[in-house]
Amino acid sequence: MAVTSEATTLWFGSLMEGSGTTSLDSSDAGEFPVTWAARSEGVAGRSNPEELLGAAHSACYSMALSHALAGAGHAPESLQVTAAVTFVPGEGITGSHLLVSAKVPGLTAEQFQEFAEGAKTGCPVSRALAGIPITLEASLA
Repeated sequence: MAVTSEATTLWFGSLMEGSGTTSLDSSDAGEFPVTWAARSEGVAGRSNPEELLGAAHSACYSMALSHALAGAGHAPESLQVTAAVTFVPGEGITGSHLLVSAKVPGLTAEQFQEFAEGAKTGCPVSRALAGIPITLEASLA
C-alpha cells in the first residue's frame, strides 16, 4: 500500500524580506516558521528546508538500521541518529552527515559498522538524496 504524506508552506513577500510557515499536514504534528535568514544564516526559533530534510533523513535511517539489525537477530536497545544537512547559499544543499550512536548487544564494532553502512545506502531518503554526498560516523555506545 502506498502512503502519500503532505506538508504545506504558506509564504508571504519576497525571498529576502518574506517569511512563511510550513505545516506537517498528514500528521498534524506541527507548524514551523521559515525564513530566508534562518536558511542562509541560522536563526533561532525558525526552521528551514534543510532541518526538515535532516528530520526525514534521521528518522528514515533509524528505521532502516533498526530493521536490518533486528532481521539479523540483533534488535537494538537504542539508536540515536542525527542528520546534519548543509546548505550553502548560491550553491544549494551540499551534503548530509549521519552521526549514529547505538546500543546493540552482541555485535562487535566492525559488525555494527557493516550494518550502519548498509542502512546508509538502503534508506529510502538516502536514495532520494543520491545527488549529494552522505557521510557517516557510527559507533556503539
